[in-house]
Amino acid sequence: MDNTDRAILRNLQADGRLPNAAVAERVGLSPSPCLRRLKRLEQDGTIRGYRAILDRRKVGLGLTAFVEIK
Repeated sequence: MDNTDRAILRNLQADGRLPNAAVAERVGLSPSPCLRRLKRLEQDGTIRGYRAILDRRKVGLGLTAFVEIK
């Protein structure tokens, strides 16, 4: 993993929906090599997936707490 891979990861951590062309521009690559790097990071398990972060209140979920009483 080099600095370009790390830059790709930083950009995707900030916005996982960022299009490849935008990531490529931000890290100083053309889209094709950027996509190859991204696919390699996915295949080797560095990137394990993409997630949506939900607002718990807007989807009707309250606070979940685990309490142990002795």
